[in-house]
Amino acid sequence: MKKILSVLFFSGLFVSLAGQGKFTDQRDGNVYKTITVQGVTWMAENLRFKTAEGCFSFDKDPNNVPIYGVLYEWKTARKVCPDGWHLPSGAEFMVLANYNNEKDSWKLKASDPTSFGIQLAGMQDYEGTFSEMDEGAYFWTSNEYDKEHAEYFSYMLVIEKPIADISRKEDIADIHGSEKTNKYSVRCVKNQ
Repeated sequence: MKKILSVLFFSGLFVSLAGQGKFTDQRDGNVYKTITVQGVTWMAENLRFKTAEGCFSFDKDPNNVPIYGVLYEWKTARKVCPDGWHLPSGAEFMVLANYNNEKDSWKLKASDPTSFGIQLAGMQDYEGTFSEMDEGAYFWTSNEYDKEHAEYFSYMLVIEKPIADISRKEDIADIHGSEKTNKYSVRCVKNQ
């Protein structure tokens, strides 16, 4: 009986950890934790790749990059993921959000092998004001609304309760998304 329980325990452990992995970005050597959710592999850390233009560190402090990643304008975010990866669509973020809401796994620490590893990197608005570090996370999606606006996914702690949302026109007809010149984080998804 002990052998059977041991096999079941280690099999369960393997299944829960099977989605955990690592990816090395050959462009700069940055190593990222990854997690597979419902067959889709996500970076479980904010992208830290620095481009010639369209990327910024919070408060213009490069010491924030190793922990919080880089903030990108939408135009840059669309092409910043490494080869074999892409900027997720709003639909991909919705699948992730529904999974995490169902499992109540938004609260997991980044060190947990089944965590998406939310990093509350804040944002920089189109006027240049940095805000919400350690309070909110904003991630670009690949969905464009019009010449000036694009869709984003947000995660905030409101009275210690996580709120995940996406700026979807499908939900509110007159929503305009966010100004493309805002600077948000990027999480990349592996191409299938």
